[in-house]
Amino acid sequence: MKTESSIPDSLRPPEERAITGELVDAEISVTSDGSVAALSTDVIETIDRTKRSSQSSVLFYIGLPAIFLTVTLLGGMRLGIENVFVFLKPSLFCLIAATILLILFFRAGLIVLDGWFSEDFPAAKNAANGSILLTLFAAATQLFNSLLPERGLPFWIVGFCFFWTLWNNLFADFDTKRLLRSLGALFGLAFIVKYILLAYISEPTGKSWIISVLENPVQEATVALLDLPRFSAGTGYLQFFAVGLFLLGLFLLPARTNSGRA
Repeated sequence: MKTESSIPDSLRPPEERAITGELVDAEISVTSDGSVAALSTDVIETIDRTKRSSQSSVLFYIGLPAIFLTVTLLGGMRLGIENVFVFLKPSLFCLIAATILLILFFRAGLIVLDGWFSEDFPAAKNAANGSILLTLFAAATQLFNSLLPERGLPFWIVGFCFFWTLWNNLFADFDTKRLLRSLGALFGLAFIVKYILLAYISEPTGKSWIISVLENPVQEATVALLDLPRFSAGTGYLQFFAVGLFLLGLFLLPARTNSGRA
């Protein structure tokens, strides 16, 4: 019968080989009872991958919905003249524009359908992915609600520009980067028109209507003709934050959920 000393070193456990001072491909750790334990590099890499996957899942399934839901809340909020928050519901056009926008995301490869929904995924993951896309749709709807003028002739002019651009993009060949650049330019121009140009025209003066008409009749006539609502200047800052959050959410949005990012 062979003794312990006659057992070949290659067949001995890593912790025993570590005690003898041999160099092995393992990490040595001491347990609470004083015994020596060894973890192979494969196990360590598996643990690290699990930790990274867990952190990505938290960012994906909690962080992204939180961003899009925040945009959904802020997109309909306006700050009145007396610093009172007013929540405006989106128009039917906003729903149509958001639907076209999501179709563009799928066409440009920003979202790959079979990377989000698959028969190989657990039902819970498919449901969670669907809820994220639902929050994305809600945020896109409120983003158009934020950038479109509330009513009057400016609403129809800016709305037509949105619809024309989105409709043409449906039949254009472009990649994800070109789509994001196009949307960034479109959203930026709409923001400037509404919250700088039109907001300057309809800026509250804090005076009575009669005095405002007597002092600046052209401005008051333009406001009445265009049917522009009057909001506090803080509305622009609020919506600037909403647009920035939406673009951040698009940046963090993975094309696939089975590529290790989520």
